[in-house]
Amino acid sequence: MKKVVAAIIKEKEQLLIAKRHSKDPLAGKWEFPGGKLEPGETPEECLVREIQEELRVEVEIGSFYDDNIYVSKDHAIHLLFYWAEVMNGEVTPVVHDEIKWITINELERFDFAPADVPIVKRLERENI
Repeated sequence: MKKVVAAIIKEKEQLLIAKRHSKDPLAGKWEFPGGKLEPGETPEECLVREIQEELRVEVEIGSFYDDNIYVSKDHAIHLLFYWAEVMNGEVTPVVHDEIKWITINELERFDFAPADVPIVKRLERENI
């Protein structure tokens, strides 16, 4: 099973979400940015690297929030979600079609990738 990490990047009362690229298998779906853990990497190191590559910003990784195991017909992933904060740089989408800063109350308006849905639901319930 592949391990994948995702950052719930919070700034003031808003969260950063990203729309998957039009050539991606989940094109048009929204997600919390992140990526696959490489051998020898901690989840935190992976997130710092992935966010730098995908959004061109430096982030500080906060606490672990939740995880989800998602199984589709093609693969299974174990997705780990961490809080994060932008420390340096201007968020610039490199691998996504679009990014948005939204409030918790706006989450329901977006079509999230299936692996992110349980975490979105928890964020909505807890209204963090």
